[in-house]
Amino acid sequence: MAPRKLAAGNWKMNGDLAALAEIDSLCGTHGNASCDILICPPAVLIHAMKERVGDHAIAIGGQDCHAKPSGAHTGDISAAQLKDAGASHVILGHSERRADHGETDADVAQKASAAFDAGLVAVICVGETEAERDAGQTLDVIGRQLSGSVPQAAHAGNCVIAYEPVWAIGTGRTPTNDQIAEVHAFMRNKLAAAVADAADISLLYGGSVKPANASEIFSIAHVDGALVGGASLKASDFGAIISALDAAG
Repeated sequence: MAPRKLAAGNWKMNGDLAALAEIDSLCGTHGNASCDILICPPAVLIHAMKERVGDHAIAIGGQDCHAKPSGAHTGDISAAQLKDAGASHVILGHSERRADHGETDADVAQKASAAFDAGLVAVICVGETEAERDAGQTLDVIGRQLSGSVPQAAHAGNCVIAYEPVWAIGTGRTPTNDQIAEVHAFMRNKLAAAVADAADISLLYGGSVKPANASEIFSIAHVDGALVGGASLKASDFGAIISALDAAG
């Protein structure tokens, strides 16, 4: 077995019912792609998007979940509720959640465990800030986040890891190929010490992935796909990234 190739789109707090027309276009042009495709819209669109996808091989996911299965948590959504709405995946520990909501590695691990219990695949995000990169702390930060955020129950069937250097998200900047390769090789080795089938876990790169740079990024060792932000909102852009991943083999 080898890691599955995955093109994942994170719509963040963007999109409405009218935007589902982009899904129709994506299904029409990439419904039979050889790589896996995942789109994570705002929670209010999950059910409608799942119905829109129909029988096409495009998975739908959430962008966060609560660690508890239910209860007095106004405004939150549980992993089981995401599953019930049609989701198969959930993004956890994104830098925007860590920064805007103060989420810790322990919080992410608890949410990931809840996702596993609900039958969801957790897309666990890690990444360093610009200050941490400049201080030479990148691998220390990534190692700490992996150790603290990935539960012991993780395996290739329920977990995906996404490396998103915080300073490259939405900025148009990307690390060098050597920097991406270093982090992805480090993650693979780090996971091998804790997860039996670490060699089969998909490792995604995220951080200003665009049609123009996708092919080059997908040529880097241990990069099994991408977690795409803004470029996933348009079928033409996301479709070009999917095509680049398909061509990477």
